[in-house]
Amino acid sequence: MSTVATMVIEALANLGVKTIWGVVGDALNPLTDAIRTSDKVHWVGVRHEEVAAFAAGAQSQLTGTLGVCMGTVGPGSIHLLNGLYDAKKSGTPVLAICGQVPSEEIGSDYFQEVNNDQLFSDVAVFARTVTSPAQMPYLLEQAVNTAMARRGVAVLSIPGDIGGAELPKGAVPNFIDVEQPAAAHPDALRAAAEALNASTKVAMLVGMGARGAKGLVLATAERLAAPMVLTLKAKEVLEDGNDFQVGQAGLIGNPGAQHALEDCQTLLMVGTDFPYRDSYPHGKTVIQIDSRGEHIGRRTAVAHGVVGDAGLSLEALLPLLKHHTDHSFIVSARDRYQQWTQRHARLADPSHDEHLVGKVRTAVDNPEHAIRPEAVAAAIDKYASDSAIFTSDTGMSTVWLAHYVTMRGQRRLIGSYNLGSMANAMPQALGASALDRSRQVVAFCGDGGLTMLMGDLLTAVAYDLPVKLVVFNNGRLGMVKLEQEQGGLPEFGTVLKNPNLAEVGRACGLHGIRVEDPHQLDAAVQEALAHDGPVLLDVVTNPEEVSVPPNASAGQAWGFGMAKIKESLFSKGES
Repeated sequence: MSTVATMVIEALANLGVKTIWGVVGDALNPLTDAIRTSDKVHWVGVRHEEVAAFAAGAQSQLTGTLGVCMGTVGPGSIHLLNGLYDAKKSGTPVLAICGQVPSEEIGSDYFQEVNNDQLFSDVAVFARTVTSPAQMPYLLEQAVNTAMARRGVAVLSIPGDIGGAELPKGAVPNFIDVEQPAAAHPDALRAAAEALNASTKVAMLVGMGARGAKGLVLATAERLAAPMVLTLKAKEVLEDGNDFQVGQAGLIGNPGAQHALEDCQTLLMVGTDFPYRDSYPHGKTVIQIDSRGEHIGRRTAVAHGVVGDAGLSLEALLPLLKHHTDHSFIVSARDRYQQWTQRHARLADPSHDEHLVGKVRTAVDNPEHAIRPEAVAAAIDKYASDSAIFTSDTGMSTVWLAHYVTMRGQRRLIGSYNLGSMANAMPQALGASALDRSRQVVAFCGDGGLTMLMGDLLTAVAYDLPVKLVVFNNGRLGMVKLEQEQGGLPEFGTVLKNPNLAEVGRACGLHGIRVEDPHQLDAAVQEALAHDGPVLLDVVTNPEEVSVPPNASAGQAWGFGMAKIKESLFSKGES
């Protein structure tokens, strides 16, 4: 005879799950004891369950398979929510196993009792509570199959008395194979081809759904002579060796991408659900290829919807497309993009500010010669491995990564790019590092993000996870500061009174490095990346450095100017 708990752990191990994240306690004890006796599954005990959910979601995104986390009764399960919402918004399968009060007490308002089925109803594609051992292994089977088939979160709540209950030997769940991709309907492809062939200026907006079809994406761009705007998630595979790409749009965008979108006649969207409506052009013929029909037309008006796998659809579309021989459109977009990258490259030079001596300086010119965040990101790009995994906190850390880190070689990239949570970079880096401790993992952390979940620095040390945590320490919630100033408001509530974060890291057992001189930056980055254990690289950066999108409105520009005047008259941060 085996128990419910041992069956669950054995089944997950057989599915290929290697790591389970959480905090031990009460109803989870039968499950964590089953992990203790397993030689296939390893437990990582975090200091906060939110970290567990982020780490599991990161592992799922990197492997394409199931990530698993646990939260115990009541508060422990509640703490999972933010990381689970990130998994939901990222469209990646995660199983959360939650503890529940003893089965005879369910519904009695028992100590710590929470209705998990109701609590997780919005975040989960499956949420059920096991009320009898006889329901197993079938509920586990349904939970995992639903998470995998619908690429979402499944929550299975197990009371402690049920987890320890016996099951007949041989009770094993049957998990489904991942659904096979499907090609689009030929009629939809023919209509899309006719529209593309009739256009003289085609631009492409390509997302993560096309990362597995790089060759076909490039062949399509060549056939159409089309500049290609990449979403941030598409950088990971489609940026390297791509002579058609013109960077990103939106807040992290550039004039080349803006020109491609605004001046095209026809926009071909491939594998993207890019959410920012304001970044889409108006008055264009839009063709959208997406494997999920519910995504078609929900961001911008679409003339031709093509439901199907990106690779299979492009493979069938290519023979229907005429060769576009006029390359003036792509040349003009690429020229704007390359000029922009050259201008931005100057900011990454540690000696940049020395070249400005004697020239007119402004409040945002870095008069204190603080380290520019651009230089930090460029140094990491220069010295990091071509197989590094990068994570980034939401906010300015992501902006600097998007602008200065190239996804060459086998580099990977994950972040909270759909939910937009704070504090995701470090937990996701922990998850990535646990997959392969020999692979370099670099987290672009904001100081606000890192300090929000700083307790889990201890997890990196306890489990020997050699993450490189790079902190852009500008003493600010930088993106919020920019939002306030673009709205014409003086900066308020954004100043962070940080300790010496390198010393905090050292106190936790990490190798801590602090950089305050731009000329020491390269050596510090090299030292951090070469260290064989977890590192906290605390770089004091310029709080006035911002990145304004290329399509900022006149109102936003006016608001920024007025905010700066108000700050100088009435306020400086918190003072």
